Amino acid sequence: MSTTQWTRPTVDVLRQHLLAETGSTMTASEVIRIWELSGVERLHLSNGASMIFKFAVTPFTTEADILINLAGHGIPVVAVKAWAVRDHTLGMLTEDLGVPLRLATENDAATAAVRLHAIPSLAYLDTFDEEALTSLPERGLAALAALQREGRFLNAKDIKRALQRLAPLARTRAVGAERPPFGVCHGEFHPTSLHVGTDGTRLLDVAKAFNGPGLLDLATWFGTRAPAKPQSLNRLIHAYIHVGAHPDAASCRGGLPADQWALGWHRIWAAHWFLAHAAARHHGRMTDDAHRSIIRRQLTGAVTLLTSS
Repeated sequence: MSTTQWTRPTVDVLRQHLLAETGSTMTASEVIRIWELSGVERLHLSNGASMIFKFAVTPFTTEADILINLAGHGIPVVAVKAWAVRDHTLGMLTEDLGVPLRLATENDAATAAVRLHAIPSLAYLDTFDEEALTSLPERGLAALAALQREGRFLNAKDIKRALQRLAPLARTRAVGAERPPFGVCHGEFHPTSLHVGTDGTRLLDVAKAFNGPGLLDLATWFGTRAPAKPQSLNRLIHAYIHVGAHPDAASCRGGLPADQWALGWHRIWAAHWFLAHAAARHHGRMTDDAHRSIIRRQLTGAVTLLTSS
């Protein structure tokens, strides 16, 4: 199996197809950002308006479907105008929300999260319940072994040790994963995932959505580059409860405070995500060094958080 990558000819065909479907004529385009597995462009149209064109390959090809489903549940998301999948590549046109009025705040995050997590689990999304969380360290070890059989991630003894340390305690620490709030989670719930504009706040970038503990979403808000700060997450959890979340959100899980539990498990989830998608060859060898550094950081944090009482 070869590494999944987007190609310019496929992307160009998708763009033209979607423009034709919406009866639009493009006069110019500008690249907003390009990643290994996706990209975003602003399309300027002949009528003076603009739209956003986003394209992505596996594992991000269900984003249009997710956005449309969330909109059907009353979640304020960026509106999808048209979408299609061709040659394992998603292309979608969405409304152009323009420049945000301001950066999203913790109160914005709490309000958006309450609405999102109230949606019952969606059948086509991965589910991270107690059993699934328990399996993540072992699944991470299996993915690492598969990568090493291909000559990748060879300098990863510390990653292996961290996963081996987490595996025996995973079942105990996963207890309580299905306590409320449990529902649809964003997966990359950062300040840039909320667009605050003149028409209100919209949710963006839902390609990593899953069913699971809402606390894992809240744990992503502050990022993972710096050491975890449980006190910051605790503040957000209480703001979340204040605007309507289930009061159990602040309850202990797995023998740990809710904030510490969520920060630890989110780091394991993120490390597993990178290992699993590298093993599935969605990420190529050229990203291994950068991803190995991310995985190491995530698992070091997880060990600290989940082995402390």
